[in-house]
Amino acid sequence: EYDVVGYHNKSQLSSKPRDVLQMGKSICEGYAELFEHMCSLAGIQCKKLSGHAKGHGYKTGQTFTGNSDHAWNAVYLEGRWHLLDSTWGSGSVDDSFTKFTYRYNEFYFLTHPALFINNHFPDNSNWQLLKPTLTLKEFENNMLHSSNFYMLGLLAAHPETPIIQTVNGKASVSVDCRSGTLFKFKLKGTDEHGLMTLRKHGMELDIYPQETGSHKLEIFAKPSKADASDDTYKCVVEYVVECESVDEAMRFPKDLHQPVGPSWFSERHGFLRPSPNKPILHTNDGRCSLTFTLRNDISVLTSLHTDGSSLTEDMGRRHVLQIYRRSQIELKVHLPHAGNFVLKIYSKKKSDPGNYDYIFNYLIRCLNTEVKWPAFPQSYSKWLQDYEILEPLSGLLPANRNVQFKLKMHGIAKVLVQAENTYPLTQNKGIWEGTCSTSGCTEVFVMVHENANHSFYSRVLRYEVETQ
Repeated sequence: EYDVVGYHNKSQLSSKPRDVLQMGKSICEGYAELFEHMCSLAGIQCKKLSGHAKGHGYKTGQTFTGNSDHAWNAVYLEGRWHLLDSTWGSGSVDDSFTKFTYRYNEFYFLTHPALFINNHFPDNSNWQLLKPTLTLKEFENNMLHSSNFYMLGLLAAHPETPIIQTVNGKASVSVDCRSGTLFKFKLKGTDEHGLMTLRKHGMELDIYPQETGSHKLEIFAKPSKADASDDTYKCVVEYVVECESVDEAMRFPKDLHQPVGPSWFSERHGFLRPSPNKPILHTNDGRCSLTFTLRNDISVLTSLHTDGSSLTEDMGRRHVLQIYRRSQIELKVHLPHAGNFVLKIYSKKKSDPGNYDYIFNYLIRCLNTEVKWPAFPQSYSKWLQDYEILEPLSGLLPANRNVQFKLKMHGIAKVLVQAENTYPLTQNKGIWEGTCSTSGCTEVFVMVHENANHSFYSRVLRYEVETQ
């Protein structure tokens, strides 16, 4: 700690932007001179350096010409020179350069020269403290990694050039890191035109700009919640994506949430050994199936979404059938029509009376315009988690037909199907089966008699019957 105010009064040098600018000095010059003077008082050899910097207002890919625009310091400690930037290490200015916000950033004090050169280019190349030194052109073309990139333990970003070209409307980016890190992205301020997947040691991102031209791509990261002391996403790297042609087929539903697909994050929440283990599911006949091994005491909720008003919230849930087999869950999906759909998965502890938490989602694509699957039958509270519908799976039954029923249920005294008439089912090795006629009715109910001593039946399933 130093008596900075007292020093300012003596030297007429102030760290306040307004005072510094009134004296004709930039903020960074003022801080560099102040730091140099403080080192001299402490008996530490220090030099003020000047050069170009990729700081506030820098735009990816820009060139540097003319006089230097930033100042920082080098200090001699324990037999060698070290680099530091007391301005960037103490805070930042706003867009109008009128307000300075104090925020200590340790990264810019005694930074390794190989990292410091990422955004500081001294007028005198000797003060890069590197062998060999970089040229200004190499400095301009280098990827800019923010201090957050290194503070979060990220290792590399690919590609290693700040400007990337799309190929057939697509550009790909990846980031490597040591441990589970959460990521977000913004392409021209939105995350609608990409597909991000998490890996154990990083993330992969495919970008599909829906307009030609130059697009700013920002990648954000934060530690996973279990380890996070600061629960905010911070920008770690930026690109400019040059798009010459648009892949209009890769338009994603607005409900798609990034990242997409299973990952270490969904495993942490109890969804183990996912199959298939990919973010996009392609189906030609409009049907697909996913399986997971569930950690104990997990209750699952699913819903299907697409753009437009073709799916209500209730129908979005009824187009996904959950089947439990001991520790495994199978999710059967029957799409109502062709298109791009989002399958969202939520969970909570069975012992927790609270709401379900969103965990992850998939993108499901079907191009077959002939697809038209009805919803699964509606289930009621008496339909238990480990019951299973073997047939009929369709919630819409044909009219004037005899329909075969096969249901796997346990702990039930009697089961019957109620249509125009009532049809009892018989039990065979835990499977209740029988036939029901749909003549003369618009809906069919499966009813259970839970206890032989009870005198009433409970509804567990409801089917609709096609209109004639």
